[in-house]
Formats: sequence, structure tokens, C-alpha cells
Amino acid sequence: MSDDTQQPIVFRRIVRGGHDGHGSTAWKIAYADFVTAMMAFFLLLWLLGSTSEGDLKGIADFFQSPLKVAQQGGRGAGDSSSIIPGGGEDLSRSIGQVKRGDTEAQRRIINLEAARAREAVPVDIEGQEARERARLVSMKGRIEALIEASPNLRAFGDQILLDITSEGLRVQIVDVQNRPMFDLSSAELRPHARELLRAIGKSLNDLPNTLSLSGHTDAKPYAGGERGFSNWELSANRANAARRELIAGGLSPDRVLRVVGLADTQPLNAEDPFDPSNRRITIIVMNKRTEDAVLGRTPEAATAEPAADGPAADGPAEPVREEP
Repeated sequence: MSDDTQQPIVFRRIVRGGHDGHGSTAWKIAYADFVTAMMAFFLLLWLLGSTSEGDLKGIADFFQSPLKVAQQGGRGAGDSSSIIPGGGEDLSRSIGQVKRGDTEAQRRIINLEAARAREAVPVDIEGQEARERARLVSMKGRIEALIEASPNLRAFGDQILLDITSEGLRVQIVDVQNRPMFDLSSAELRPHARELLRAIGKSLNDLPNTLSLSGHTDAKPYAGGERGFSNWELSANRANAARRELIAGGLSPDRVLRVVGLADTQPLNAEDPFDPSNRRITIIVMNKRTEDAVLGRTPEAATAEPAADGPAADGPAEPVREEP
């Protein structure tokens, strides 16, 4: 039974508000705002640092020229409705303003002077040539890597000579003893030469440069040389056969600027005119300077290699016999 006379026991607890065991929490909110502002600030710095000068100027022009001013003209949005800031010669205009002295004739003179100033800016020719050379060097490395990565092409790696010359990237595919590119006395390519040329053609199509192809033979003359067919015609036919295989591999046809046959006039091994390496196909990935010279666009055209020392026939060669 409970005793009604017994008094209840009351426990009082003091609850302290406004802070926890570490004090007030107001500083946390301020710190979070500060961190957020710093993050936005560094993001802005990163965007400004990664934006080109042209884009920055466009952004600045956009904010300096509101939409109304851009459409109607004038220095500010109030120019279209107020003649006070206009100060021009035509205060009756209701749209835009004309600056004092800024007449149509003067604007034409200013535009002409600006155009002349742009033309007077020197072109960084050396910088352009350096960048172009870097692209050609990169392509040289890609072709070397392509040959090394393919077991079929790697077996013929000793027949491929790559170097950078004053004309551009030079790719030479040469004959070696008992492993010619063409059938004897013919412009018919062997299977391994076809595969090699098609792989090179696909790679060279990644560059915007134009190409020059030349065919070369050794100094062994034809026996008889009926109807004037000689190493000149044979070298030209072989150069054209190489051109067709490059295109079959993926090279754009309009990239080929010149195809010539040079017979035995430029031997690779001048000490031995009969060396098999003198029989070769040379592909020049021309730089801009050489291309301009070939097309006669600069005075350097006078020093360029002649357009053709022999015919560039595209048809099949007549049956001939080449000295072994």
C-alpha cells in the first residue's frame, strides 16, 4: 500500500543552451562560408588561367557591351533615349549616337589603317617551320613504331630508310640482295612491298603535307632497249605503282603532288652504281617551303628539283629485260 502522506521526490536538471561542450558553434558556420568562398576564388583563378587570350577578350567585351548597346549602338544603355551624353553631330538620332567627328569617311580611314597594321605584323616563319619539323619528326617515330609492331613488316625493316631533310620527311624503300621490291624488268610490286606501302600510306594520311614520289634504278642498262624504253620509263612506272599502293592503303589521292622517274641519276650508293640499294622508291613528305617551291609560289622555285626528268607513265610497262 502506498502512504498518501509520503512526499514525492523531485529531481531538477539544469539544461544549458547556446553551446555544447566545445563552446559556441557559430564559428563553424563562418568557417564553412570562408571555405566555400575560397573554393570559388581558386576555381575562378583556375578558369582564368586555362582560358585563352581570345576567349578572355570575348568575355570582357560581352560584359562591357550590354545587349541593348550591342543591338542599337552607343556607349551606354541611355544613349538611345537621351541626347545629353551623345555630344555628336546628329542629336536627332533616337537610336545610338554618333561621336563628335566620327563620320563615315573617318571610320573608313580607321578601318584601312587597322587592316594595314595587321598586314604589317611579321609572320613567325621560323616558329611555323619548327612546329612543322616537330610534326614530321613525330611521324617518323610513328612509322618506325608501326614497322616494329608488325611481325610481317619488321622482317623488312632493313629496307626502310627514314630521315629528316631540308625538303621534309624522306622515306626510302630500297632493294636488298635477293629481296627486290619489284619483279625483274617490271613495275609489278612484290607482296611484301605492297603491304609495306599500304601501311605507310595509311600513316601519312594523318599529316596535311603533300607528297613527292620518285623512282630510282641502278646503272645496269637494258640489253637492246627497243623503241627507247629504258631505266627512265621503268623508274617512272615503278613510282606510279608505289603511288597506287599508297592510295590503296588509305592515302588521299590529292595529297600526291609529284611523281617522277629519275632512273640512275641519283644513286644512293654513288661508289657502286650497281648496288641493289640504288633501286628504290623515295617518298618525300614535303614541308611548306618545298611545296611552295615546287608550285612556284616563291622565288625558291628556281632552286627546286625539276618537275620531271622522265615521263610519269601510268600504264603498264612494255615487256623489257633488265640486266640482273
